[in-house]
Amino acid sequence: MLNMVSTGMPSLALRHALLGGVGLAAMWATSRLRATSLTRFGWGLYVATVVLLVAVPVIGVATKGAQRWLNLGLFTLQPSEIAKLALVMVPAAILAAGYTLRRFLLVLVVSAVPIALVALQPDLSTAVVLVATVVLMLILAKVPMRLLLPIFGAGLAFLPLSVLFLRPYQLERIHVFLSDSADPQGSGWAAWQADIAIGSAGWWGLGREPDFGLRAEYLPESEHDLAFASLVYGWGLAAGIAVVLAVVVIVWRSVLASRVARTREAALVAAGVGGVFGIHTAVSVAQSLSLLPHTGMPIPVFSYGGTASIVGFVSIGLVLAVRRDGVTKRLWITEPRKRRLPRGVTAGALVTTASLVAMSVFAWQLQTDHGPELRATSDTQMLRCIRLPAERGQILDRNGVPVASNVAEYTVAVVARMFAESNSTAHAELAALLGMPQDKLDEEIRNDGGELQVVLARVGPEQARTIVDAQLPWVLVYPTGRRQYPQGEVLASVLGYVGIADEQDMQVWPTLALGSRVGKAGLERQYDALLRGVDGRQCVYVDPSGRPVGTGERVDPIRGHDLRLHLDLGMQRAATDALAQAVHSSGGDLGAAVMMDARTGAVLALASVPGYDNNVYGPPADLAAIEAQTQSPGRMLNHAVQTAVPPGSTFKIVTASSNAAFDVLSPDAMLAGGAAYTYGGHTFANWQPMGPNDLLGAIQWSDNVYFYQLADLLGPYRIAETATELGVGSPSGIDLPAESAGFLGTPDNVESIGGAWYPGSTLLMGIGQGTVTATPVQVARWTAGIASGQLVTPQLAAAYGPGDAVPIPTEQPRPLSFADKLEPVRAGMRASASAGTAGQLASLPVTAAAKTGTAEDPSAPGKGLNAWFSAVVPAESPELVVTALVRGGGFGSATSGPVVKSILERYLAQTRPPTP
Repeated sequence: MLNMVSTGMPSLALRHALLGGVGLAAMWATSRLRATSLTRFGWGLYVATVVLLVAVPVIGVATKGAQRWLNLGLFTLQPSEIAKLALVMVPAAILAAGYTLRRFLLVLVVSAVPIALVALQPDLSTAVVLVATVVLMLILAKVPMRLLLPIFGAGLAFLPLSVLFLRPYQLERIHVFLSDSADPQGSGWAAWQADIAIGSAGWWGLGREPDFGLRAEYLPESEHDLAFASLVYGWGLAAGIAVVLAVVVIVWRSVLASRVARTREAALVAAGVGGVFGIHTAVSVAQSLSLLPHTGMPIPVFSYGGTASIVGFVSIGLVLAVRRDGVTKRLWITEPRKRRLPRGVTAGALVTTASLVAMSVFAWQLQTDHGPELRATSDTQMLRCIRLPAERGQILDRNGVPVASNVAEYTVAVVARMFAESNSTAHAELAALLGMPQDKLDEEIRNDGGELQVVLARVGPEQARTIVDAQLPWVLVYPTGRRQYPQGEVLASVLGYVGIADEQDMQVWPTLALGSRVGKAGLERQYDALLRGVDGRQCVYVDPSGRPVGTGERVDPIRGHDLRLHLDLGMQRAATDALAQAVHSSGGDLGAAVMMDARTGAVLALASVPGYDNNVYGPPADLAAIEAQTQSPGRMLNHAVQTAVPPGSTFKIVTASSNAAFDVLSPDAMLAGGAAYTYGGHTFANWQPMGPNDLLGAIQWSDNVYFYQLADLLGPYRIAETATELGVGSPSGIDLPAESAGFLGTPDNVESIGGAWYPGSTLLMGIGQGTVTATPVQVARWTAGIASGQLVTPQLAAAYGPGDAVPIPTEQPRPLSFADKLEPVRAGMRASASAGTAGQLASLPVTAAAKTGTAEDPSAPGKGLNAWFSAVVPAESPELVVTALVRGGGFGSATSGPVVKSILERYLAQTRPPTP
């Protein structure tokens, strides 16, 4: 009764109390029987059982596809429960005079009648219990094992064929028991809920918690089949053990009664009743612990059920009658005690007790090992939470200008079923606030499609505030999360965009909720954890069908951090405009420009052409525009960090630095010039005929022939060692995702990928062709490194939080091991900028150091020449490095030089006011 009260079934508890009263009365009446009356009582019970079972298919009540009950008006009767007691008493009566083959066969024939009638209902689980009861009585009555073993063998042989007679739900129960892959939300529901009930309850249960009534709804058949699990859920393992102990007491009292019985029949009845109690309880507890398939086995007297309860009380009454008769002093005894005592009764009681104790220990271990986990599951399964998206932080340039922000737009939604059941005044008020007809609002709520929430509208901030202030029940207002990028293509390749999290995002951030919006590219992805914030939630309690029944926890979202960049929006626009003009006028297909602080690595501009419009990603996304963008080659890449091409002559300063590091050739040494250089039977061209040059002149005029010879003297491994220290062939470490590492070839790694290192490969390596590719950011990095003597790590982000609250650490510059030997290389770069291939920089108000490059590239359009230009200012104390690339743009000085010069002029105009 306590179990049913705690699970919200007070009417059943009252009915159970009334049945208990009737049962106690029947128990008292039965306990007055004499041993001599047991035979008549048993046969009478048997005849009544058969008559009632015959009546069931005629006038019985069908439930869940089975016809098992008789409706007697005030109550319903289940004859199969009476049959359990009848098949204890009748075999006891037949075998009371001892075993003979005729009596044995008579027991089988008599028992077969009610068993067959029960199986035809169909109620195969009860039929199996009746068979087990008869077998128990045969064992207790000392029927020879040579006759019982064939019965056991036939039962085992019949098991495979039994599937032909099982109903689908019974087969499903067996599958759940045998399989570890049963769906907890489907076929494995009952077993899973029983584990949750027992495992999460602890010693004293959850019945006193205010939400236990809802928890209890998730456990099916909590008053009958899973009554043990239900009791433990509400009142704890202590209550479950109390029930087990009570059954153990009944079993042992039955054993003691059988020992003092004055007749063999009385002893068999008492032992049989104890056995039925013990077996029923052991099987019922085992199925609650998922140690056996769910068979619908009740615990006598404890589980709810009118007929079963009264039969249980009557059974106890019979045991009391046997004991009362046995302890009454009489002058006559029918049989010797040894003959009267049933076979194995003590051993059976010990086994039953041991199994119940073992299962109690198993339940305790389940709580100990998995208690917190199952308690969390119990909490979670009755909650459904609506995600309240956090507002994403803004991205700002170095001057505080927003370059990525949120559209001031809010979603208005309702918890569908609960709002539908609220008063009509709330409906009318919400419809008026949204400016929509109430009929339309009600229709949208009715057509919820089974969803927990229904989105009704998107509104602006003022309208959203009005709706929030109205405090309407079950109405939610939260940001739509639509992102806005005012600069469009100018910054798209740097900022990236936001989208709905996919499977890959879930792997990176396993705690993401479904439908979360995350950064998909660029800085939005790189700093997503900072920008995204923490989503809130509005939870509602739901019943097992998913219907909301009450308001749960609300957690407000936490806005994401703002991200401040080193990037200067004005410089970014200027770089993009100059680059776009160069690409267009030269016939190139793409370009990139990098503007970076040579002292710290702070990136002031990172232009990439062509760009794309990141505003089309919504939500809602413009699918047609996205498709058009993705079909256009190169638009979705940031060419400054993701396009690696031959760096051409910009690599010559790396080769020259390698010579400075290893001191192979004096910088003053003059090497032969010319229009070409012949080596190993091959001719390698110069970009124009030249006379002999030393290192300064070779850098100033980008003399290929000089660097062919220098590369041959150095060899590939020395060049590669210096190049590696300058960051060639490895990512620069810029804070953007999917950066290309470029490639730095040596004889070893070229061979490892199936290539061949030819005699001329070293010469081509020396001028940045062949097995060398690099991104513009890498070229800018080694240009600054050679000019300053230290290698910096490019970084776009400066700080996060309000203002510049939390600086984002920048990797410290790394001094080059050969920094003190680089002056001859720097002199050549200064000469190039003042009166060489980069001479256009001579008009700048400060001294510059530079290197141009024109690289042959089979992937480039037109003549297949990439235009490179890389410069630092001031040359004496480098502050800024600017590098530009136009693929297919032709000569570096002619195409990329103007881009770099215009960027430097703008920077110097801002940082160095004109002198009066």
